[in-house]
Amino acid sequence: MFTHPEIWAFATAWYQLLDIHAPLESFRPLLTDDVKLVFPEATVHGFSGYSDWYNKVITIFFDEEHTLKVADITANAEHECTVHIIVNWKASIWNAPAASSTRLMMDADQTWIVKRQNGGLCVSEYVVNGMTYEPGSCKL
Repeated sequence: MFTHPEIWAFATAWYQLLDIHAPLESFRPLLTDDVKLVFPEATVHGFSGYSDWYNKVITIFFDEEHTLKVADITANAEHECTVHIIVNWKASIWNAPAASSTRLMMDADQTWIVKRQNGGLCVSEYVVNGMTYEPGSCKL
């Protein structure tokens, strides 16, 4: 069984890696080999799919801030759980040749399936269900 504190710590660590644009290899132990990730702009599979997506987005977004708001376990078994995530995401975007950047501010609603693997937690499925933009936010 999974506990709320361990899921909260896992999700928080995930988002910290995204915020600092951590080296891609930092994510490998956090993903199952057959991971499926569903983003608004793409659905990717496996670490190679995640790698392609990650290498694109770190060239688009900067000054990122992810703040975890909700990490509720909605189904819990011995080796797998389903987690409802809400994360507040802020990021800057610069689209050449614009004179300045714009700010993205939103709550992202997500569903994760987390498994125990090799003594740690891993994401086996990551789905962005929707986004709620804050007033004044640019749009994706």
